[in-house]
Amino acid sequence: MFIGLDVGGTYTDAVLMDGRKITKKTKVPTDNDNLFDSLLNALDPLLEAVKGKNLERIVLSTTLITNLIATKNVDPTALVIIPGPGLNPSTYDYKVPHTFLLSGAIDYRGREIDPLDEQEIKTCAQKIKEAGLKRAVVVGKFSQRNKKHEEKVASYLQEEIPGIRVAMGHQVTGRLNFPRRVFTSLLTIATQERFRTFYSEVLKLLEQRGISAPLYILKADGGTISFDLSAKKPVETIFSGPAASTLGGLALTPKGETTVVVDIGGTTTDLALILSGEPLLASRGAHIDDKLTHVRAFATSSAAVGGDSCLQVQDGLLQIMPYRKGAAYCLGGTHPTPTDAMRVTGITDIGDEKQAVKAMELLGKDLGIGPQKAAEHVLEKTVQRIAGEIEAMFIAWEQEPAYRIWELQQRKKIRPQNLVGIGAASPALLPLLGKEMGCSALTPPDADVANAIGAALAKTNLRLTFHFDTQRNFYFIEETGVQEKLTDIDSLADAESFSMRRLKEEGERIGISAKEEPELVYSELFNMVRGWRRGGRLIDVCVQFPTGIIEYLEEGDA
Repeated sequence: MFIGLDVGGTYTDAVLMDGRKITKKTKVPTDNDNLFDSLLNALDPLLEAVKGKNLERIVLSTTLITNLIATKNVDPTALVIIPGPGLNPSTYDYKVPHTFLLSGAIDYRGREIDPLDEQEIKTCAQKIKEAGLKRAVVVGKFSQRNKKHEEKVASYLQEEIPGIRVAMGHQVTGRLNFPRRVFTSLLTIATQERFRTFYSEVLKLLEQRGISAPLYILKADGGTISFDLSAKKPVETIFSGPAASTLGGLALTPKGETTVVVDIGGTTTDLALILSGEPLLASRGAHIDDKLTHVRAFATSSAAVGGDSCLQVQDGLLQIMPYRKGAAYCLGGTHPTPTDAMRVTGITDIGDEKQAVKAMELLGKDLGIGPQKAAEHVLEKTVQRIAGEIEAMFIAWEQEPAYRIWELQQRKKIRPQNLVGIGAASPALLPLLGKEMGCSALTPPDADVANAIGAALAKTNLRLTFHFDTQRNFYFIEETGVQEKLTDIDSLADAESFSMRRLKEEGERIGISAKEEPELVYSELFNMVRGWRRGGRLIDVCVQFPTGIIEYLEEGDA
């Protein structure tokens, strides 16, 4: 049996699944000021139902990291950069008040070509100490080739500033692209402590209830990561919610189809594209604010419109605001929302009808129309807004290599043909959205807890990143810290084959089926030249077991 949990911005959903059947599900309001209580209220009924049975695992999808970053509620952090020559750091504004640039350089081979300046390090440490900062991240260009500079600066900061936490870029990601490594490292250290607090509370809860099943977090690419590893790299869990909705849509629709998943929640509408049964991946990593990261993610998008979006009239025009101010008016809130409009028009039975009418009367008064017309106008504008977001997402998605390959294979350009709606507001709004866009619209059974289903059925995932140095005759694995002697590796093909074999071995050790075929995430080769001859090669290879769902729900199973 599996448990899937999704802590969304408006609701927290949970499902208990026995094979392909949902045996119990819960939906409770999310208290964003206390996610732990929301998790507890959703999880407890399932834990009671599973007593005496074999619970294989629990998978959690959470908006915790997404919300911390979106609301800028991250811990103050000092950013220490060692950019080396050829890169102007002022080109990249990380919006960090305490940013320090140090001299020194490592080249692409991992050789020190410019030593660190001791006085600069001392000055940097003094300023961080005076600012009262307790977190810092140190990132050097090509630190994944040689971590010497990062470790020296980090060690000095830890010696001079009692209690400071320091993260280093080479610990977060071994991929090239210095600006992305800086931003990914910064987000990692800035969210680590809050995630660890949440992590320890969840473990304490499970221990108190006698649950020993392994606990996983859903990553942005639909894979799972162990809870202890996620505490080290919490940024991997950003967009965990959209990943859950993508997998939930995949689980609730026929295998192999091309579909747009539309997750209409209370706060946002999340969008994802499934091409011939495969979710589209963002080729350049997760996009956070206006910057790219090294976080592998589905090509999802989130629009600030949902069932609880705050409605206002400005200069005689209806405005759907990009935020919510509590629950819908018909559910005890203080501001009119699309949910109130749905209640007035009879497409949902959620909430108090009289209060919904009152909300539309308040809105209609400013628009110069009655409550029924106001409700119809709200729904029209809401649907048009979501349709516009879908069209904009397709324009963006067309730049993804996977989309272009699919388009060539299918010999056609796709615009939405099938919409699959999940989320609390989908049953009411999706038929209107399908009509607006001229395509079929389906809201499958159990769509209200599809995100939790997606989390429950997410495949156990393992990723390993290998760094080979043929001249120094060794390799190390980024995720495990393993470092060993190297033999019989000279080409990129050799390194890829070796990495695949090691991943399969590790996969079998943690219970991943031997039938699962690994996939290549990326591989990079650099020839090292000494004089006029090649002196060796630096090779980076990242492999993983494919993400996706364990098995498909079939019609009538739920």
